[in-house]
Amino acid sequence: MSHHTNSQGAETHDYIAGFYIGDRPKVVTSRFEYEDSHTLERFLATDGYEGLKKCLTMSPQEMHDEVRNSTVLGRGGAGFPAGVKWGFTPQGVWPRYLVVNGDESEPGTYKDRLLMERDPHQLIEGCLIACYAAGLSQCFLYVRGEMAVAQERIAAALNDAYAAGYIGKNILGTDFSVDIVLHWGAGAYVVGEETALIESLEGERGMPRLKPPFFPAAVGLYGKPTIVNNVETLANLPFVAINGSAAYTAIGTPTSPGTRMVAVSGHVKRPGVYEIVNGSTTFRDIIYGDEFSQGIRDGNDIKAFVPGGGSAPWFVEDQLDIPFEGKEASAAGSMLGSGAIMVMDSTTDIPAAAYTLTKFYAHESCGKCTPCREGGTWLMRMLERVIAGHGTDADLDQMREVGQTICPGDMPHASSERLGLEAVPFPYKMTTICFVGPSAWAPLHSALTLFPEEFEARVTKVPKRVSIPVTALSGADA
Repeated sequence: MSHHTNSQGAETHDYIAGFYIGDRPKVVTSRFEYEDSHTLERFLATDGYEGLKKCLTMSPQEMHDEVRNSTVLGRGGAGFPAGVKWGFTPQGVWPRYLVVNGDESEPGTYKDRLLMERDPHQLIEGCLIACYAAGLSQCFLYVRGEMAVAQERIAAALNDAYAAGYIGKNILGTDFSVDIVLHWGAGAYVVGEETALIESLEGERGMPRLKPPFFPAAVGLYGKPTIVNNVETLANLPFVAINGSAAYTAIGTPTSPGTRMVAVSGHVKRPGVYEIVNGSTTFRDIIYGDEFSQGIRDGNDIKAFVPGGGSAPWFVEDQLDIPFEGKEASAAGSMLGSGAIMVMDSTTDIPAAAYTLTKFYAHESCGKCTPCREGGTWLMRMLERVIAGHGTDADLDQMREVGQTICPGDMPHASSERLGLEAVPFPYKMTTICFVGPSAWAPLHSALTLFPEEFEARVTKVPKRVSIPVTALSGADA
């Protein structure tokens, strides 16, 4: 096994590049230290499928209650409690499905990929526990199209688990039966939205469905009740099944229990994925802590950071001491989203950084909603003009106007002591069905709001046009 200990004592391994093992509580990454963590042999040697066995000795309702009591929050971005979500399925409507959102396409996020590559059996066990507790008869694993290794590892794990009797008919000699199907996407960001993912699974174009009236828990895949959960959310369930909800809630804070995987990228000395204690670890800990990212590279200062993946409004130095707690981040003007922190240092060209993100979301629009389809592209083109030095202050006004058509009213943003700005809390209002439209505007709005001088320096001031009033006359008056 090739591994070495770095100067801070955290173990790094060549076969899990980008993941750093610390001596913090581990809920979902406990097997990462083993090179063969993706195999059934290693899984069974480390309490694998013990959670499923224990779960099968309980009633479905008892297991459901354990998950609800543990307050496992959704790890895909919205942060909604999984146990509560499971309770939304209508009574007596069968069959009902579990759809696993493994389409991890948010810029800056790469923690689900590691979970699928390094410990696919843990995900499968989580799926089986969810199916048992919520009465779901079939599971569909939807994996992002570009993640070839994750697809191969999950496919091999499914074959092994079927052969060993952990999936299929009469699992472990009980009357519990469930099938798990692997499906991979074709590289569309929008299918991270649960109804667009369901459309894609059904063979349609990945476009979000109108809601209300129908949420997937009521009418989902093939018109049946469907629970959609994120990979990391389900990977927590074996721990909850084995150790109970009390052991899970003993980690983290009462409103954000357990651990959470965060992916740190950008201008830090040690970018990578870390499993952190949820709710209490601060952004300063993660960015500057010796056991985490170890500070800004080249001795530079921090300029801004994105706290929750590319679609989240930006934070600045003033927000470093906010803990990884959804309510705190929302009150400060952003969200934790998918747990991806992107750090920008003092050398960052802010308009160019905003352009990189806006261009991504403009390109990924599915085209269903006009404000997103048109607005995202307009924002991208105007920003391109400004960066090239051909923009005017009228372009900046026009950008704000287009942004208002996507997110009317006050757009969330962080407070800034430097600019004397008060925070506007998250969330925003939106004119689109899903979050792709607002995601094109969020980075640009943050950049314009927190660093206005960098845009002003790029544009030419144009005098206001003086309009001549014209009265339309008709008939004899003409």
